[in-house]
Amino acid sequence: MEWNHECQVVVVGSGNGGMTAALTSFESGVKDIILIEKSSRYGGSSSLSGGGVWIPCNHYALAAGAKDSKAEALNYLKQTIPDNVPEELLKIYLDKGPEMLEFLHQKTRVRYESLAMYPDYYTSLEGAKEGHRSLEPEPLMISELGDDWKNLQQTHHMMYLFDRIAFTQKEAHLLVTRGKGWIGLTTRLIWDYITDIGWRFKSRRSRRITNGCAGIARLRLSMADRNIPLWLNTSLESLITSDSGEVIGITAIQAGKKLSIRATEGVILAAGGFEASQKMREQFLPKPTNSQWSAGCKTNTGDAHNAAMAIGASTRQMDGAWWCTTFNTPGEPLPRLAIMEKSLPGSCVVNNQGKRIANESQNYMAYQLEFFKAHSEQFPCVPAWFVFDRRFREKYIVGPLLDTQSKPDFMIPQSWYSSGFLHKAKTIEELAKSTGINEEGLKDTINKMNKYAEKGVDEDFNRGGTAYDRYYGDETVKPNPCLAPLSKPPFYAMRIEPGDFGTQGGMEIDENARVLDLEGKPIHGLYAIGNCSAAVLPTYPGPGSTLGPAMTFGYLAAKDIARRATNKTSNPCQ
Repeated sequence: MEWNHECQVVVVGSGNGGMTAALTSFESGVKDIILIEKSSRYGGSSSLSGGGVWIPCNHYALAAGAKDSKAEALNYLKQTIPDNVPEELLKIYLDKGPEMLEFLHQKTRVRYESLAMYPDYYTSLEGAKEGHRSLEPEPLMISELGDDWKNLQQTHHMMYLFDRIAFTQKEAHLLVTRGKGWIGLTTRLIWDYITDIGWRFKSRRSRRITNGCAGIARLRLSMADRNIPLWLNTSLESLITSDSGEVIGITAIQAGKKLSIRATEGVILAAGGFEASQKMREQFLPKPTNSQWSAGCKTNTGDAHNAAMAIGASTRQMDGAWWCTTFNTPGEPLPRLAIMEKSLPGSCVVNNQGKRIANESQNYMAYQLEFFKAHSEQFPCVPAWFVFDRRFREKYIVGPLLDTQSKPDFMIPQSWYSSGFLHKAKTIEELAKSTGINEEGLKDTINKMNKYAEKGVDEDFNRGGTAYDRYYGDETVKPNPCLAPLSKPPFYAMRIEPGDFGTQGGMEIDENARVLDLEGKPIHGLYAIGNCSAAVLPTYPGPGSTLGPAMTFGYLAAKDIARRATNKTSNPCQ
């Protein structure tokens, strides 16, 4: 075969997992690496995301005084992760995740901050912790990237104040819940933004970046320090195998031209899921499903999945996604994740019968799984409606709608009303008529919510009953920070969809991230990580359950490649 390029390792995808794999490979002695990215911007789903990683017993947490153990974490995971995930993967993840983080801290520019108050998502279970298992990237100035900043996929627009000023996860919590000091924080963020006059000539957004794109920027800077090539606008077409079935390279499309790239040591698939492929969604995911509801990366169309399945790779969890209800706002580039607002008091989510679906304050993954269970043709939950009153509207942010001080009703775009995305009415009866919700059902639900708010107990779904529920509640509201009356007109309803931020099904892998075939044997030379591989933590046990495994198994894949390369050198006859 004629090769256009040759290297030791090809990494497909420029997210946290792919870049971690490239850096680990380089530092482990396998330095001839090519990383390709389908998009014109690098970072993918990782950069769009909040950037958090869930890794128990990491050195950042221990330095902050956290009390934790791998035994406690494993006990917690055994209660939350389904049996179809091999326990060996859980154990090696807990063992090697902290090692990977310390490796990056020592060798690269990657830096994280431990989140002391961000709880695991199932805090009622034994072994769960109420903080210090999740981390977020340290912010940095995007200008450190030089001209390469223009090629960075920036974090989802919902993580910018006024679509201009970046804020961290900790800052987001304070801003949304209106916690103590939120006014001072807002003032400081705005002041820093308007006084950075020089950067205003380059970008409408702040020079300071946070969340996912801060994590990617740190990895990208570390790659640049080592001159590791990153090819943008280069998409995977297929995998090339030898007569023995070993993966020895790829074909890719770059600027309309087909390229063959030889990889003497291995190919690492890190190209994300298939959330943007309506065809694959309909083939694998539960109904109803729509790529337009997904807040995931629009270039994630399952290229790596199709290439691997074409050579006999085994798959698992193809019916799963990282579920999260979304607001599909007219005129915005991506839907917004509906996470924090569902916990805030004075609101509820109902179906077209006016009935609540589940505990709105529970973690978003668990909520939507219950959403799918509740949905049927007879009692559809699509569309669902986020319902709130004037008191909620005056105080909190909901999706794209800022509080009345920042965005009074007269400033709401008419397209929100005309498209049916937002409804406003003087009475609950009028709101039901406007949205098509069953009037008696909605009135009954609102009356119940008002009684529950007074008592402080949600008798239907126990909203506010766990530490995670209360994390995004309003601590000034008593007796339950997640419950308040919906009684002050006008009333509002915002359409909410069963969305996601990526799919979680993919190639079956072993403890070294090697892809397995249909007989459970490794396909030599092929590795899969992140949303290309079947999720290790599919139930989302804590914040950062996607990026933590992507980085850890990227690290393990690179280490395995380095071992194989060393063995080849020392035993050339193998």
